Amino acid sequence: MTANSTQSRTQASLRNRPASIVPFRLAAFGYGQNHEQDPPQQQAELFYLQKQIQAQTPMVVVLEDGEQVEGCIEWYDRSSLKLRGRQKTLVYKSAIKYMYKLGDQGQ
Repeated sequence: MTANSTQSRTQASLRNRPASIVPFRLAAFGYGQNHEQDPPQQQAELFYLQKQIQAQTPMVVVLEDGEQVEGCIEWYDRSSLKLRGRQKTLVYKSAIKYMYKLGDQGQ
């Protein structure tokens, strides 16, 4: 079997593939892009978030525009946090200025 015949079979199978199966990435959410955080800092962030989820710690998340959202972190992924408070809120990490535990303000 030659490399030429293998290549032509691969191209033929790609042409016959339905368009709905073609994989894609959402570049807007950071998939496949270089991240600004170095691995130790990213691991520290993940450890902190996981600890707050397990303890169900009430948190205050301050957004870039100054709005404050209160609640417990339910889950997180690469680009967002889900908070459970008076209402459930999905917050993009890029919109977060900082966060702190509910009772720690001013300390």
